[in-house]
Amino acid sequence: MMSIDQIAPEALKLPVKERALLAASLWESIEDPFELAIELSDEEAISLAIKRDSEIESGDVESLSHSDLMRRLRR
Repeated sequence: MMSIDQIAPEALKLPVKERALLAASLWESIEDPFELAIELSDEEAISLAIKRDSEIESGDVESLSHSDLMRRLRR
């Protein structure tokens, strides 16, 4: 099995259109245990955002920067 460190540099050599198709294919293969924001009504999305903000403010969850998230995913 290839690692992301082997695949990513090769994938980045692809033309933009092929990278976009690959990204879309990878994204669609991920089963999200949560509803995507696009599947929510505006009211539901706002309610979810308020809930997530409360979780961060209370310290129940820790927010991550994009770079921290990517670093954790590569482990």
